[in-house]
Amino acid sequence: MKKLLLFPSLLLLLVSCKKENISDANLQFQFRFDANQTRLNNIGQTATIPAGNAAQTPDFREMSVHYIELAPDAFTPLGGGAIVYHAEETTQGGESAVLFDKAAKSDENLVFAKISLQDVPVGTYQWIRASVTYQNYDVNFNINNLPIIGNLPNQKGTVASFVGFNTYLTTVKPREKTLTVNDDKKQGFWAFETQLSAPYEAYNQIYSGEAPAGATTVVNPLFASSPVPAGSCVVTGRFLQPLVITGTEKEDVLVTLSFSINNSFEWQDTNGNGQLDFYGDGVTPPEKIVDMGLRGLIPEWE
Repeated sequence: MKKLLLFPSLLLLLVSCKKENISDANLQFQFRFDANQTRLNNIGQTATIPAGNAAQTPDFREMSVHYIELAPDAFTPLGGGAIVYHAEETTQGGESAVLFDKAAKSDENLVFAKISLQDVPVGTYQWIRASVTYQNYDVNFNINNLPIIGNLPNQKGTVASFVGFNTYLTTVKPREKTLTVNDDKKQGFWAFETQLSAPYEAYNQIYSGEAPAGATTVVNPLFASSPVPAGSCVVTGRFLQPLVITGTEKEDVLVTLSFSINNSFEWQDTNGNGQLDFYGDGVTPPEKIVDMGLRGLIPEWE
């Protein structure tokens, strides 16, 4: 009889110990938008602004990524590392696409994703890949040759920029106005909402367009050993210190994805004044936006 009583007690003790050993610590992610971080090109080299173009550093409001992968080394192929975050996708528009309505959107210094460290494979990770889907930021521009009014310099507008491989959009709301889409949009699609100064607020509009295919910068220093598909926005960065996951963590690990926004909004500067110019005369074409890609990624953890 004593043995029968002892067995349930021992089992209860083992279960209790097992529960105590299960950590509730998380791997957390947040953004940083760094205007002073080095401006890089597609292969991770320092990049200047091409002749004939101009650029500005936008004022970021929020961003979204839909895929995060930890890679042990420079030869880990895309998808061969630890995929720790993958947002929802849909085929509602006909092809597989990021479901924008359910994408996690966040300003900097705010945790946008938490993953239990029990679900992260044990290992040492030197690199991280983050597939950026969406950016929202303010830029400066001029409107010239308006009938009666003339020129309106130093205006502001909000850009909703979609740089992911494919995004299904029902609506887009850069700030206050809404654009109905109900379709898939490939990398380079943007919506632009003006924020005209007083007394012209009533004339604010929302416009949309697409950057040229393949023009969006996607920084990948591992282009030779671990390429990413064309048309994606899988930005690759190396940890300042390798991220080591032991499986015994008791506290949260916070990863900061520091993106370079250094002159990341680029256009064809047709008049050479270094400013983004639109025209209201119905004749002069607006200067074309050619690049909205982020200019580098430095991941840090603590």
